[in-house]
Amino acid sequence: MAYAIVKTGGKQYRVEQGQTLLVERLPDDEGATVVLQPLLFRSTDTIFDTDGLKKVSVKAKIVGHERGEKLRVFKFKPKRGYKRTAGHRQELTRLEITEVKSSPAKGSRRSSSEGPAEVTT
Repeated sequence: MAYAIVKTGGKQYRVEQGQTLLVERLPDDEGATVVLQPLLFRSTDTIFDTDGLKKVSVKAKIVGHERGEKLRVFKFKPKRGYKRTAGHRQELTRLEITEVKSSPAKGSRRSSSEGPAEVTT
């Protein structure tokens, strides 16, 4: 099965078609389709050069926007009576990968009517 390494929100993810994943919040609305930047594509061969990656398409549908678990931040300095507690919840977007494919290079396909040329003497 083909997969790709994509970059979004300063992080890299390994994605396959049909997979869902949580990424940093994206500005688009629910139901929108976003195009992700591929860094590597792997099927029968591996593509990681910039010319080859221009032919790779990774599309995802935004399923919804969520918030992550609450993180507790605690600051403490001994012998000074200093204590501070703060919380943080990360804004996240859930994506469903709809397409991971690479279009073939131009000129590499031959139609079935073309065959090897016959040599007559």
